[in-house]
Amino acid sequence: MRILFVHNNFPGQYARIVRHLKGRRDVDMLSGSLASNKQAAPIKRVGYTPHREARKDIHPALSYTETSVIRGQAVYTAFMPIKAKGFNPDIILAHSGFGDGLFLKDLWPQAKYMPYFEWYYHTYGSDSSFLDHGAPKKPNVELTIRMKNTAILHDLAAMDWGQCPTEFQKSQFPAHFRERISVLHDGVDTDYFSPNEAATFSIGDLVFRKGDPIITYIARGMEPYRGFPQFMEAVAILQKSRPEAQVIIIGEDKVAYGSKRPDGKTYKEWALENLTLDEGRIHFLGRQPLSILRDVLRISAAHVYLTVPFVLSWSMMEAMSAGALIVGSDTDPVREIITDGENGLLVPFFEPEALAVRLADVLADQPRYAPLRERARALMLERYDMKQLTGQYFNLIERVANGQMVSA
Repeated sequence: MRILFVHNNFPGQYARIVRHLKGRRDVDMLSGSLASNKQAAPIKRVGYTPHREARKDIHPALSYTETSVIRGQAVYTAFMPIKAKGFNPDIILAHSGFGDGLFLKDLWPQAKYMPYFEWYYHTYGSDSSFLDHGAPKKPNVELTIRMKNTAILHDLAAMDWGQCPTEFQKSQFPAHFRERISVLHDGVDTDYFSPNEAATFSIGDLVFRKGDPIITYIARGMEPYRGFPQFMEAVAILQKSRPEAQVIIIGEDKVAYGSKRPDGKTYKEWALENLTLDEGRIHFLGRQPLSILRDVLRISAAHVYLTVPFVLSWSMMEAMSAGALIVGSDTDPVREIITDGENGLLVPFFEPEALAVRLADVLADQPRYAPLRERARALMLERYDMKQLTGQYFNLIERVANGQMVSA
């Protein structure tokens, strides 16, 4: 079987399945990614470069669409000589949303097409309206949000089958497409992200161990989409009642999702300037490799994960696998995985006071929450273990490639 993977930042969500299939003599894999992607490629990779950006004078609602078309054109152009040399995939797997797979069915009409769907945009009732509590948006904003789905809709129309990582994310897509989308998570490396009671983690001269009063927070950026302002407000409150608490924050001082502050400051700068914080007990580590994430999660007393109704982060499930206690936002993507008081704790997204109280309770009696940690780890082993899911994933790929019946 010949499989073509296309992801602007390959391997991305395909890392685990590629690793699972590598070395199989009955599978021939090729990938495509932006030429600017600096990650090591686990398989042969074809680079592509958009020849220009969207025009400045285009209708604002079409800017995202034009960018997607230009990228799709770059992918098409890059793979034309590959096709000319005789490569014809049985199935194409492409990350949907940015236009990378937009024209691949035109290049290879006979190939099956299975996009990876992460998100479908809505003006209201979802991420776009959550932070402003559903306040009416300006008409041009509504138009722009709707039109962000253009490339995704083309993928939905062209697909032979689709994949989505969670039920909540699938629920965002139009109902008449959902029956052709399978929910299959990328999986968690439960062997790597495993508990270790003897784990330690050092920051300078400080050495942290399991059982220490450590609060952890991990995200790509520091932004409202992942509840960073609420988290920092909770830290300010917590430090008054539990001054011995140490806070470890991993992530870049940027906005990865959503909008930047209108005053030009980062949310980290805002927090340090406006909140009363003991900065000596708050450790900003920036972006870190997986080995550091794992070590931090292993010694965490409570790992805070807050998110608007949006794509669920890998880090939350990796934390559960590593034996961390999740204190998460009571929002749909988190509730799909966490049951309050069963395998984690949930708090209202907009209530930093409630978050601070929960964290203080955990620090006051960590052994009390050991059963929640154990059940969180058990769930990852039972339903989200990478070894099981990659096998299911390849089975899905084979069935779609062979034109066999698949059920969502």
